[in-house]
Amino acid sequence: MFLSDFRREFYEVIVSQRVLLLVASDVDALCACKILQALFQCDHVQYTLVPVSGWQELETAYLEHKDQIKLLVKQDDDLEIPAYDDIFRDEEEDEDDSGNESDGSEPLGKRKRFEEDVVERTMKRRQRREWEAHRREILFDYEQYEYHGTSSAMVMFDLAWIMSKDLNDMLWWAIVGLTDQWIQDKITQMKYVTDIGMLQRHVSRHNHRNEDEENSLSIDCMRIAFEYDLRLALYQHWSLYESLCNTSYTSASLKLWSVQGQKRLQELFADMGLPLKQVKQKFNSMDMSLKENLQEMIEESANKFGMKNLRVQTFSIHFGFKNKFLASDIVYATASLMENIEKDEPGTDNFIKALDSLSRNNLDKLHQGLELAKKQLRAIQQTVASCICTNLIISQGPFLYCYLMEGTPDVKLFSKPVSLCLLSKYLLKSFVCSTKNKRCKLLPLIVAAPMDVEQGTVIMVGIPPETESSDKKNFFGRAFEKAAESTNSRTLHNHFDMSIIELKMEDRSKFLDALISLLS
Repeated sequence: MFLSDFRREFYEVIVSQRVLLLVASDVDALCACKILQALFQCDHVQYTLVPVSGWQELETAYLEHKDQIKLLVKQDDDLEIPAYDDIFRDEEEDEDDSGNESDGSEPLGKRKRFEEDVVERTMKRRQRREWEAHRREILFDYEQYEYHGTSSAMVMFDLAWIMSKDLNDMLWWAIVGLTDQWIQDKITQMKYVTDIGMLQRHVSRHNHRNEDEENSLSIDCMRIAFEYDLRLALYQHWSLYESLCNTSYTSASLKLWSVQGQKRLQELFADMGLPLKQVKQKFNSMDMSLKENLQEMIEESANKFGMKNLRVQTFSIHFGFKNKFLASDIVYATASLMENIEKDEPGTDNFIKALDSLSRNNLDKLHQGLELAKKQLRAIQQTVASCICTNLIISQGPFLYCYLMEGTPDVKLFSKPVSLCLLSKYLLKSFVCSTKNKRCKLLPLIVAAPMDVEQGTVIMVGIPPETESSDKKNFFGRAFEKAAESTNSRTLHNHFDMSIIELKMEDRSKFLDALISLLS
């Protein structure tokens, strides 16, 4: 549904009700949930929080609570683009046209009015046909591709700001929500930079202070700062060596899965003037003299090795005097907690832990998430290296395809949608850097992994081509639906991201054949 006034048409409508809050399993949704929870606490709104990982859980939650639901705020599939009649309804058109016919005996003025009326009706019919054709065009374009708009957390923060109830914590959650979109490659670089600029103004407003206040901060204070920082995953909580090896951008650029790539990495450290002993120990333990101009040194050397975008606009947060985190650190940690496979716990428990890790009084959970994120990134890079070295990525004509066999190390991790999507994006980026085939560089990628061995199902994700001009629109959602319909394949389109599906193992071959035929 379209809301022109988010405060009046949404918040003021629900604030007097008990609210059923349905939250999807992604970091941006969790951040939006935290902001809404803070607003509800401020206005003493009662609510029930239910995590939903897909359409089935959403339907179950609705059916369980439908007797109590008086108002349903939802997003319609057809965008609610109105038909012509909804706006330009002409009451006179419903009348019998025969009553207006002229027999030639009327006065000249009446006959002239009748002719003008006929011309007007003809123009209206033409306008109506043009309107409906344009509406069909918009709906086709909307339903053909899947893409992401403004972060949900940013929308919720904007609501809090309009109501003058925005806090520094809410601002930080909005930043993390936006960063999640960027890390998951859901938005364009231009959209990310534009939204960063909007948030930067709020950061300046909430975190300004005078120089003489430097020593007056309490031990549990919270401060957000805008930074141009390194595009290295978790490097401040890891070693510089591990971070460079397990960051998609640097690993793909240097081709670290090859012997030549490892040599280039050694040359990069030598060019920086950083001893291996220093870069292989924890970042916090490195010599202070080396860390003073570290970012400039790394950026200068990276430029020589073709990595011209190693620094990126982002934000950092300080809790007291000791704890500092980048927004990307929080995204990796929270996502890893949400898809933790180390303990056989229900998805709801992982959801609650991930939600708690976003609060500054739960730093132990955040640190636990950081350790899980390191394991996840290592697993992704090892799988990428294995797939490229063993030529598991094959061209199927209109797309690239990779299937992770049962028994592949860490394959259980990739039965989770966020982890599989992250692997797919890293894999495509690395493949584009490694292949010499120009045509293959422009192809999208489909990755499949075993999901439930007992039930014989696989999880499959499709991602758009890796190009700088990419608008991040994904056409695989609609293509998967059509391929499943044409072959009667047993598929489950349960995920909110329609480019992720579950498929019976024995139907995989005919499903892929239908996709090739459909996209050729």
